[in-house]
Amino acid sequence: MKKWMEKLVNQFDINPEEEPNKNSTSVAPPSMTEDRATLILLIDAYCKNMLDIEQHPIRKVRDTFDNFIKEIVQPKANLEKTLFRFRQFFASYRIDEYTYVQKTFDEFRGIIWDFVDQLAEDLHAEKEEDKIVGKSLEELKEAVEANSIDELRLQSRQFIDTYIEHQTRRELRRSERMKSVKENLDLVKKQLSDANQNMRLDHLTQALNRKSFDEQLGQQIRFFQLAGTPSTIISMDIDHFKKFNDTYGHAIGDFILVECVKLLKEQFNNENELVARVGGEEFCIILPGTTLEGATQRAESTIQRIRKEVWLEDGHELKFTMSMGIAQVLEKESAEDWLKRADEALYASKHNGRNRYTVASHLKNAA
Repeated sequence: MKKWMEKLVNQFDINPEEEPNKNSTSVAPPSMTEDRATLILLIDAYCKNMLDIEQHPIRKVRDTFDNFIKEIVQPKANLEKTLFRFRQFFASYRIDEYTYVQKTFDEFRGIIWDFVDQLAEDLHAEKEEDKIVGKSLEELKEAVEANSIDELRLQSRQFIDTYIEHQTRRELRRSERMKSVKENLDLVKKQLSDANQNMRLDHLTQALNRKSFDEQLGQQIRFFQLAGTPSTIISMDIDHFKKFNDTYGHAIGDFILVECVKLLKEQFNNENELVARVGGEEFCIILPGTTLEGATQRAESTIQRIRKEVWLEDGHELKFTMSMGIAQVLEKESAEDWLKRADEALYASKHNGRNRYTVASHLKNAA
């Protein structure tokens, strides 16, 4: 079995039908073809980037995808029928997802359009008012040229009354317009801020999402290249997480993910430290300005705390452990290679029994 497939089996705790080894009494690794493993990877990648829409709540979609994965991993399953049903479901989900995105865009566009339309109406009203004042001013000029004191007195009073009334209405409209503009701008600003947060944060846990994490990782590489400041990442995931979903359901699984992020944010709470959810139960911590030694101490402290924690939810006592891989950025290293070394160290921790950390520099168990 290829290494990436072995890692997939390890990640999902997949146990398809086992095949005996004819040359040995031992049991061979789980049977997994490369095309089926690729399908599972694709489904899992999509699960990590779903939108929570009314017609397809994330939890229910995950349940459906999990059922498809369970069918796909079985060597004797009818893959063609499974894929046919999967295509039907996925097409329906994508249509609703597109509709949701389009509806959100249309609502936002509507707010901007109302804002522009209101400004246009105000400008039109200003022009109409200016025409009235202009007409009154012309009448005053005619009175001056007429050499009639009575006509001049009358037109002067009318012009002054018109101008004062015009200025009063203008100030009132301006005050109302500024109030309305501020309300609209505040609404637009909030929507943009919410949209930006939604783009940056994981919907469920409020940790940084994968896109934002990748951006931050690239930024740390640039800082290191410019100033040589050390920076370390800790790649981690929850051990045997799939068993929580299988045993208690996705509601409990989601609870574990949320509580895990809360704990990680408490442990890594310095202003410039970042907690990201980069996969289903996979997380990564960015520790700017932290050496390998400092990161291993933080990892050890976090593992020790997690081992002691017990969560109560829906009548269940819940405990979990985490495996970790630690890597300090190296000279002339890309963000991808840096993360790859951390992931390899994480895989070594899981391969060597889980519930521990491994340092990427030599992949030697450190816990």
